[in-house]
Amino acid sequence: MAPGSTTIDLEPHPLRARVLAEVHARPFVPLDTPKRVLHFAFMTDEAAAAKDRDALAAFCASLGLEGPRHGVKHHRVSFSGTLLRWEAHSEFTTYSWEFGDPSIADAPPPQAFRPGIDGLMGVMGLVPQPGPLMVAVDLHLVPADSLPGGAQAVFGEVHLAAAEVEDGAATIATDFRTDAHGFVRLLVIDRGLERGQAGALVQRVLEIETYRTLALLGLPEAQRVGPSVRRIETELPQIMQAMENAAGIESNRKLLERITALAAELEAGASGALFRFGATRAYHELVRLRLGTIGERALPGLDSWSDFLDRRLQPAMRTCLSMEERQANLSRKLTRAAQLLRTRIDIELESQNRDLLTAMNERAQVQLRLQQTVEGLSAAAITYYISGLIYYVLGGLAGAGVPVNPTIGTALAVPIVLVGVLLLVRWVRRRHGGGDAT
Repeated sequence: MAPGSTTIDLEPHPLRARVLAEVHARPFVPLDTPKRVLHFAFMTDEAAAAKDRDALAAFCASLGLEGPRHGVKHHRVSFSGTLLRWEAHSEFTTYSWEFGDPSIADAPPPQAFRPGIDGLMGVMGLVPQPGPLMVAVDLHLVPADSLPGGAQAVFGEVHLAAAEVEDGAATIATDFRTDAHGFVRLLVIDRGLERGQAGALVQRVLEIETYRTLALLGLPEAQRVGPSVRRIETELPQIMQAMENAAGIESNRKLLERITALAAELEAGASGALFRFGATRAYHELVRLRLGTIGERALPGLDSWSDFLDRRLQPAMRTCLSMEERQANLSRKLTRAAQLLRTRIDIELESQNRDLLTAMNERAQVQLRLQQTVEGLSAAAITYYISGLIYYVLGGLAGAGVPVNPTIGTALAVPIVLVGVLLLVRWVRRRHGGGDAT
């Protein structure tokens, strides 16, 4: 390839640009300290996400700013000292509003999280709500010298999760509780963060809170299908016990109907929970990855975020995993039971068909013998009538002076007539596919 030449003349794959752009999606935005971020996540399906994109585009246009292009998944726009970051995910949409005014971003304890909150909460009123609210976070990035009392001076006497991160360049703290305004409060104390570090850390802790909330959506789903799964687990052994004593097609058919009904109920619940349990595993893995990336170091007397979330998330994750495994095991057991019942029914049907064919064959043999008997009797009767006619003919000839004895002539004709009648019957049978008599 000559210097300066490009691949512009080569036909690209339709997805090439999209794939290449993905590694640059959702880049970290450098942040200055102090900073305040209000982060929201709304549950949205495809239609709601598209409608929300259009609403955001209209909002940006009203400010004379460029809105998100069709099909994009993220957009940033800055106005009036505020930076808005919008992101569309597979099942939720996030809005992150960043405020840099020290009067609202850097407030000394115990007023932290309070100044200007009533006015800031109204920012989501600038655009239509995309869907049901799932996550609301009020995050403060503050310098260490503004909090001489540390994170506990902000949160008070509550169970606090806190840790040093980024090799001691920052401390993160939260109680993972919603405050009076419905926000989960996150505190990031800057102890020497670079601007890029600060932006990456803030984005990661917001993702941790978002993903850990979404991960827990699997727990209500597991609790919803739990009673049905337990009832099926209880009823299945009873059906298997009844299968041991079942005899006959009707009994097995009734058991198969019960098995089929249980399988349908199980699959209906499993199909509804399949996506949710899969999403729960994915979100939980993302939480673990983000926690591993920020490099926590535990603080004396306090739980780290990893310890706190492991203790709270792991039981829910195990419940979801256990429920998913129970559904899969039950599905396999029901399938095997149904196959066994179908096999037994098929064997019973084959046995009945064999007996029916045997009976039909016996009836055919009897009918053949009866037909042969009737044919023999018919041949004798026909011979009798023909012999009678011959006798009358010979008698008439004898009366006319012909020298013939009717009795002797009839006696001689009977064997000939009988053979002729039998040959005629045989010809007729062969012509109609009856074959030779046995």
